Parts: sequence; structure tokens; C-alpha cells
Amino acid sequence: MTALCPFIALGVLFAAPAVHAYQVADDQGTVIQLAAPPQRIVSLLPSLTETVCELGACSRLIGVDRYSNWPADVRKLPQVGGGLDPNIEAIVALKPDLVLMATSSRAAERLRALGLKVAALEPKTGADVRRVIDKLGQILQVSGADRVARSIDEGIAAAARSVPAHLQGQRVYFEASPGPHAAGPSSFIGEMLKALGMRNIIEPELGPFPKINPEYVLRADPDLIMAGERSSSELGKRPGWRNLRAVRGQHMCIFDAAQVDALLRPGPRMAEAARLMARCVTEKGPTVGATR
Repeated sequence: MTALCPFIALGVLFAAPAVHAYQVADDQGTVIQLAAPPQRIVSLLPSLTETVCELGACSRLIGVDRYSNWPADVRKLPQVGGGLDPNIEAIVALKPDLVLMATSSRAAERLRALGLKVAALEPKTGADVRRVIDKLGQILQVSGADRVARSIDEGIAAAARSVPAHLQGQRVYFEASPGPHAAGPSSFIGEMLKALGMRNIIEPELGPFPKINPEYVLRADPDLIMAGERSSSELGKRPGWRNLRAVRGQHMCIFDAAQVDALLRPGPRMAEAARLMARCVTEKGPTVGATR
């Protein structure tokens, strides 16, 4: 039996799956060196959390930011602050082998200085979303990125087909957050509005999510307003806004918190976001020309 041991050991060696080191560059150009697919991940951006789960790797998450709440399982995970103000000590204590976060967060350098691997990824446009999905597939070493991206595209296309022709062409103001911050044409929200046949009142040169002066909306006088419930209490208080055609005609959609989450997260729920906007147009939008 003793003489066979070397051969048994050799057989086990060849039977074991080979693990190859690999590297992936994040949105900041930082190259992350990985000896094996990460199994202990902290995600500090809800859209990244949702994408990891949609790619079938939800069980690898060990901590999330305070805003990650979908799918329901992630609500049971330890929360480590916000994406822009994470609790560094809490993250380190979880001993992650990878931290996912937005490029806009300043915490990446500090986490890297503490020896943690960090991937900074932040989608803002539809193309960004598809790229980040693919990038996460590479990082996680899982298949399914094409499936997730295709599902988003097909869902948006289906939502667009649901909008009647006589409701297309409306001039829309989408308030992404109080401030007010608007969703511009180059944002993933703006791109979905265009796919639905809508026209955005925000000029492209202002960027994806510009902070605007309320006077801007007064001058544009949109046909339809979309906003979250956090903005709803402010809309009627802004000088002159009661005279907007959308306000006078009640051509407004106020989305609740759960709907806002789906609308504002550039990830796998974009098809749901497109359906919400399409339903808003169908239920609240005026026939083009009726208010002009």
C-alpha cells in the first residue's frame, strides 16, 4: 500500500481543478490582481450589489452599504455605512477579499492602503451598464453577463412597444433627486426616455445628472413630470411651478421609494424601470399637442 501512495497523491494532484491567477482593470484604470475568484465581497453601491446577485453570486456578499436592499436576501447582511462615507473599520473587520465601490467614492485609496483589493465601477449610461455587467462577470469568473444585458435590452424594447404612438413625443422632466438634480439625455434614464419616444427638456451639454435652477424647468414648461416622493413636497412650493402645464393638468408621476430604487439604479432592474416610465406615460401623459 505504501508504494502506491505517491501514485495516489499524483492522481489527486491532476484531478484537482487548476486555479489560474488573473487580473481585471476597474473604471479608474486600477488593475486588480486576483489569485482566485473572490468569495468574500463587500459591495458599497446598490447597482453593483444587484448585479452581483443577478449574476448568481449573491452568496459571496458578506457586507453591503446602507442603501443596498434588493434582492431581499441582502437586507440580512451587515451594513457598513454609505458608498461615499463607508465605515472603514467595519469593512476591514469583515476580512473581504474584494470591495466593490463607486468611482466617486474617496474611500478606495484608504482601503487599498490597508491592503484590501478594491474595484471601482460606476455605470452612468446604458453602455456603462453593459460594460460593468461584463466586468463583474470577469471579476467573479461567472457566465451570464450576456444573458443579463440581453434581458435589460429586451425589457426596455418591450416597454417602448407598450407606449401608444399618440403619446410619444412628450417633453419630459425627470427629477432624479431633490436639489433639484435632473436626469439628462446622456444618463441611462435619459436613454430609456428616448427609447420610449420621449423628449428630454434637459440640454445634453449639462451632463448626465446636472443640478439645475428651478427656473430652467419653468422656461421649458414640460408636458410630463416624473419625480420621487422625496421631491413631491417641494414641487408645488417652487415659485411659479403651480403654473406649469404638467402641474395644472396633473400630468405628473410621483414614484414611491421602492420604485425610485428601481428607477435610479443602473443595473439588472432597468427593464423594470422602463416599464414604470412607460406606465407613467400611458396613464398620466397628455396626447402630444393637447397642451400646446
